[in-house]
Amino acid sequence: MKNILVTGGAGFIGSNFIHYMLENTDHFIVNLDSLTYAGNLENLADVSDNKNYLFVKGDIRDKELVDKVFGNYSIDTVVNFAAESHVDRSIVEPEIFLTTNVIGTQTLLNAAKKNWNLRGDDKYSREYKQGVKYIQVSTDEVYGALGKEGMFTETTPLSPNSPYSVSKASADMLVKSYNTTFGLPCVITRCSNNYGPFQFPEKLIPLMINNCMNNKSLPVYGDGMQIRDWLHVKDHCSAIAAVLEKGRIGEVYNIGGNNEKANIEIVRLIIRKIGRSDNLITYVKDRPGHDRRYAIDNTKITSELGWSPSYTFEQGIAETIDWYLSHREWMDKIISGEYLSYYDKMYNT
Repeated sequence: MKNILVTGGAGFIGSNFIHYMLENTDHFIVNLDSLTYAGNLENLADVSDNKNYLFVKGDIRDKELVDKVFGNYSIDTVVNFAAESHVDRSIVEPEIFLTTNVIGTQTLLNAAKKNWNLRGDDKYSREYKQGVKYIQVSTDEVYGALGKEGMFTETTPLSPNSPYSVSKASADMLVKSYNTTFGLPCVITRCSNNYGPFQFPEKLIPLMINNCMNNKSLPVYGDGMQIRDWLHVKDHCSAIAAVLEKGRIGEVYNIGGNNEKANIEIVRLIIRKIGRSDNLITYVKDRPGHDRRYAIDNTKITSELGWSPSYTFEQGIAETIDWYLSHREWMDKIISGEYLSYYDKMYNT
């Protein structure tokens, strides 16, 4: 049994991962989350009494607290989801992305190095080569933008184009350096766009679902032809579990859903499913530096670890829309005054 520190576990992907691990393993999970606007403990209300789960409120930049968590709960594994992740916000407030995503990651790495007695010597190598201990959950956005052809592989040069993706690429490089210098038993995963239950409604799919439900306009950047590879969050969680169990230390694994879709195609699908009119679509000025296309080649993880996505996009998006339609109370609670003012700033100017 592992003692796993999951950072950012009250957020969208983190909470789904905690559910997945508690349902499928006997590992003990410590959830460290600062509960910023996107962190919602209601996502985990049904596991709050689980004997293998513990929540700790705190910031991954808090060195004293992070070190205390490692010591108090004998943490032997880290899955780092904690991050500011919305590109639009990074354009408005880049500083918090750099401090959380870069300094926060370094704080975790230092705590792991200290508490796991890592020195990069032969003793460490013999002791820790048995498996991955640290997973840095990253994003395909660190690769930059693709043209009309081709896909991102693990050897694609990093070329981030937004403050968000720069902060994630910087964190990836920190993790790599701790592997090389100190022998940290780590893996970096880079996923495509996630969707599914519990996603905060600033992201495309829940935003459009919520606006459709309330007959509000659907703001679409530019011409809406930005293409993303969509990955169901449950597939992402199973991929991370596979990396934790069978991944090779020091490697990068791309995780993609094999589902390239244009943003406008998804918006129109949601409109049809909910029974609204295309008249709700409002094209707004494109955001600065908006990457045109992402696509993931997941050959490495499928061939090495035997993982593959189980959801087709048609199945996944139908289930996701149904989930939000049946959880309107959750949506109403999570939309705070801060989110509404942010929405106005981004889309009503």
